[in-house]
Amino acid sequence: MNLIGKIFFGCAIIVFSFSNAQNIDVKDSSDSLKVTTKNYNFNYKQILLPTLLISYGVIGIESDQLKLFNTEIKEEVNEHIDEKLTIDDFAQYAPAVTVIGLDALGIKGKHSVKDKAIILSTSYILMGLTVNTLKRTTNELRPDGSDFYSFPSGHTATAFLGAEMLYQEYKDVSIWYGISGYFIAAGTGAFRIYNNRHWLTDVAAGAGIGILSNKVAYWLYPTISKLFTKKKNTDKRTVFIPFYDGKTTGFGLVKTF
Repeated sequence: MNLIGKIFFGCAIIVFSFSNAQNIDVKDSSDSLKVTTKNYNFNYKQILLPTLLISYGVIGIESDQLKLFNTEIKEEVNEHIDEKLTIDDFAQYAPAVTVIGLDALGIKGKHSVKDKAIILSTSYILMGLTVNTLKRTTNELRPDGSDFYSFPSGHTATAFLGAEMLYQEYKDVSIWYGISGYFIAAGTGAFRIYNNRHWLTDVAAGAGIGILSNKVAYWLYPTISKLFTKKKNTDKRTVFIPFYDGKTTGFGLVKTF
């Protein structure tokens, strides 16, 4: 198995192993706004994996040993690159799109489409702010030398954010729905290395940030969902539409009166 294959399967297996131990208890989506905060309580086990991944990435910024390992991976990958593949530019969004797409096909998750949109929007905002802040403060040079926004990998963070949400929403419907997002996310991270855009430490940190952002969004959901509850004698509705293109994060606001 080549290096990229090892990275791909290693990331997927590790992420799935930790995520399988998670236990977020939620009620049926039709009654999602009545879920009490105890159903979304913080659990230290849920932050173990993202903390390890982020820590590995942060330590790699200063660790000579990890920098050497990054360089060795870069050199080995470059020896086998014939041409760059841009599949990671699209694959990063696949898990999140699947979360909404399955519902459109009649396969219901733990939350309604509206509530999924709230959680997903919150996740993207948290992830985008974190990724862009770190990119502008760490000033890590990319492997290809194109700029100093290497750490962390925004593509990987986006992919693992969606993968984590896909797992949380559909793991009880089918375990295959739950883990499919992780394989796509791991592949996205592997291709970021393959395309010489990120170091392994960038990808690891990005994965951790993506997972953690989605977990925090679930914890915040009971509070944030109240902002979207229709008030008496009003038809006002507000919808947030997040976006992230690998460099810029933001969201659109649509409000009806």
